[in-house]
Amino acid sequence: MMHEWRRLWQQAWRQEALACGMRAFLALAIVMVGGWWLGQTQALIPLLLGVLAGAIAESDDSWRGQVRAQAATLLSFAGVALAVQASLPYPGLLMAVLGLAAFGLTMVGAVGGRYRTLAVATLIMAIYTALASHASIEPSQGQPATPWPVIWLLCGAAWYGVISVLWAAALPMLPVRQKLASLYEVLGVYLQLKSRLFAPVRDVDLERRRLALALHNGRVVEALNAVKESLFLRMGAGRAPPWLPEALHLYFVAQDVHERVTSSHEHYDVLAEAFFHSDVLYRFQRLVALLGHDCQTLAQAIQLDEDWVRDEDTARAIEDLEQAIRHLQALPRSATEAAQAQQPLRALHALANNLSGVVRELGGALGAPQPGRLPADSSLLNRNPRSLRDAWQRVRAQWTLSSPLMRHAIRLSVALLTGDALRRLTGDSHGYWILLTIVFVCQPQYGATLALLAQRIWGTVLGLLVGWALLRLFPEVLVQSAFTVAAAALFFATRHSRYTLATAAITSLVLLSFNQAGDGFDLIVPRLIDTLLGSLIAGLAVWLVLPSWQSRQLHRVAAQALRTQAVYLQEIIGQYQHGKQDHLAYRLARRNAHNADAALSSAMSAVFEEPIYVRRHMAAGTRFLVLSHTLLNYLSALGAHRNLQLVLADDSARAVAWLRSTLDALAGALEASQTLPAPDAPHEAALLDALVRAAQGPLSDGERVLHSQLVLALRLLPPLREQAAALVAPVAGGADGGDAAAVLVSD
Repeated sequence: MMHEWRRLWQQAWRQEALACGMRAFLALAIVMVGGWWLGQTQALIPLLLGVLAGAIAESDDSWRGQVRAQAATLLSFAGVALAVQASLPYPGLLMAVLGLAAFGLTMVGAVGGRYRTLAVATLIMAIYTALASHASIEPSQGQPATPWPVIWLLCGAAWYGVISVLWAAALPMLPVRQKLASLYEVLGVYLQLKSRLFAPVRDVDLERRRLALALHNGRVVEALNAVKESLFLRMGAGRAPPWLPEALHLYFVAQDVHERVTSSHEHYDVLAEAFFHSDVLYRFQRLVALLGHDCQTLAQAIQLDEDWVRDEDTARAIEDLEQAIRHLQALPRSATEAAQAQQPLRALHALANNLSGVVRELGGALGAPQPGRLPADSSLLNRNPRSLRDAWQRVRAQWTLSSPLMRHAIRLSVALLTGDALRRLTGDSHGYWILLTIVFVCQPQYGATLALLAQRIWGTVLGLLVGWALLRLFPEVLVQSAFTVAAAALFFATRHSRYTLATAAITSLVLLSFNQAGDGFDLIVPRLIDTLLGSLIAGLAVWLVLPSWQSRQLHRVAAQALRTQAVYLQEIIGQYQHGKQDHLAYRLARRNAHNADAALSSAMSAVFEEPIYVRRHMAAGTRFLVLSHTLLNYLSALGAHRNLQLVLADDSARAVAWLRSTLDALAGALEASQTLPAPDAPHEAALLDALVRAAQGPLSDGERVLHSQLVLALRLLPPLREQAAALVAPVAGGADGGDAAAVLVSD
């Protein structure tokens, strides 16, 4: 029993969300105990709010980076807090401060992810300052009675900063380990989804399954980017920590596994038809599912820092699969049947080799990397600004009304000004909660705003019910303080995954904490009304104020997907000609192609959540996403076999050049929203015919893989052109709903 509890505890504190909750719990518990011990109960609310703002501003970094980040956070918090407090007695000035802060801080988010986090936290600190200082304004003078609310707020944020720095120093590898575990977990889910493509069943909706795979690939790419950023932040100029090579090795293994598992060597319906009377595809399906399970158990071993015990069924499944393929190859066939089965059998052989590579990569994932396992060039691209000028250029690039970030900045400013005007008109003494709701709910995308809006309302109702029950059942102030700390920990543990529960926790925290300075029951109705008003304003703002409809940006996102795939193809061919090298240029091209694919899948997800009357090219966009992701699968298969060095034949060189130029031309036409150039169908057919005829002759393994994948890619160009043309074609009535919504329904 003790062993089980110890294991549960290890699993809990190694979870990223729960670790964040533990830090908040530790910081608030000490604040509460210190406040009661010193008799400074009037300072508890601003201290608590300061801790919350500091925790919201926290981003992943080494302890040295945390020191710099916390200093920047406190400076940002102090500047906006002083500006808000000074403008509180002057309604017009306060509205100007809030509006400019909302606009300016949102635009600063263009610099990078951590700056977006800091910008949101700073805006929340501005509202917390108004909320904490409002009660200290002298009615007779119209001035704040004391600067102490701001001081306490900054002390709370600084105290959380101390906890964050100490946590990062004590557990330097924990955030990296958590992100690596999450990466292998989502890789496992991807493999589980991919295994569904191997069912040798007729009339299976492969397009729906491919779409589900493309959408989930966005999550894998996001996890890869998170690990890369976390590793880069710990690769400073000083001596690297001893665990860093192992973490880098795990990251590079995940990159290679991702390239292999996103590979496709043949149309799955062709394989299903060719091997309908064989069990070989069921063996492939089982092996891919087992590899997905291996990734998930490996993720658990990484998270718990334990030895990985691999499922022995995987090795047996590989052996059985190879025997099944050899049996198929040895079957007696007529000349016609042998010719028809030749290419599917080659695809099976290449696929089996690829999966064997996945098995090898996963087998050597844990433990110290062997000599030669790390790439010779293990550098990572720094996407952070290198200077103030670089940061300003990023912000300046968004200074146009066509920029979704600029539109969101204006929209958020208008929403906050509307909320503040409503607060003053109604004389609501708790009206700053309207502004807080707007900041938390108003998102750049319409669908995301509506989702958070609904979760915010339901979470508030649930939190008010729980808070009312706790106030009734536990009138003792110290007990309520304990529940306040627990509610804060729950909020930070769930705010990224279960927002309804997180909202319920923070609402209960508000009732419990404010009850210690007054009557918490009096806050129930105002909190509910202000949440409803803030949600209504945020919903109307994202709908009416410069809305950023993703359906009107699909052609640009699609263009970027094709352009990055053309660059990826060029890098792959260079690997075939000069030998396999995992240098930065190749990894960057591969990552950019997958990032663009993930951006396209994210845009399509947003389109499905937009109002029907603005959905443009939804059906065409769905089909384009499937085709674009399929093309990326074919290129990934080329990348997975790039250890086969060869001299590029003339027909292959011409096909590669044609494929690259076609993708670039399609990308240019899509980006400019112009009519696509007329295809040279005879030339394309001649290239395809030359590759097919060459594949029937004696070729090396590398040449055969290259020819097969180029044939698949070239055959994909006509439907890709068709859907690209549909993306820039005018749509009657301004919307294109079609039956594409059914594609997202799980079968």
